[in-house]
Amino acid sequence: MGRAAVLERRNVSRETREALDVFVALLLEWQMKTNLVSPSTLPDLWTRHIEDSLQLFDLAPAPLRWADLGSGAGFPGLVVAILQLGKSVAHVDLVESNDKKAAFLRAVIRATGVAATVHAARIEDCTGILKDADAVSARALASLDALLGLVHGRIRPEIPCYFAKGRGHAEEIVDASQHWRFTVIQHSSAVEDGSVILEIRDIRPV
Repeated sequence: MGRAAVLERRNVSRETREALDVFVALLLEWQMKTNLVSPSTLPDLWTRHIEDSLQLFDLAPAPLRWADLGSGAGFPGLVVAILQLGKSVAHVDLVESNDKKAAFLRAVIRATGVAATVHAARIEDCTGILKDADAVSARALASLDALLGLVHGRIRPEIPCYFAKGRGHAEEIVDASQHWRFTVIQHSSAVEDGSVILEIRDIRPV
């Protein structure tokens, strides 16, 4: 799964390593009864999911109030929460409408002691949470056009949104530009060639 290589590359603290190990152990346990991630990605779990989330966090200032949309198995939301362990003002809000996945997220929070809250609700019903956020993230959730529609009017214009996207990101930007104006910085992925993290601000309709 590449644990040693990922941890060596990222140079994380012992506390972070221990919490990530707890997270991964619980994910593998729950995966046997609940489909948290695609089974085909399990052999590359540490690179495909953990390191991919670690690199996203590098782009944001910390500690801060973070909102992760469609948190699923906790990528990147739980990884962000683990990286902010011990930061008194930091908190992560995990928005996940699937009850089984929300239960898993809560189990990891209990086991690791991270500062995070699970909201088993639709994103459209979490306007208050988004208004308080200092950063927003989403990974493998929806098209860029749809994501911008979900966050517009619910977040402060100046806060950054970090959206992980694959090789089709250029087309997604073009499609979204038909309906939205926004500023975007494309950060190349260190994990997968052709993939990016889109850092987006100042979203407004055309």
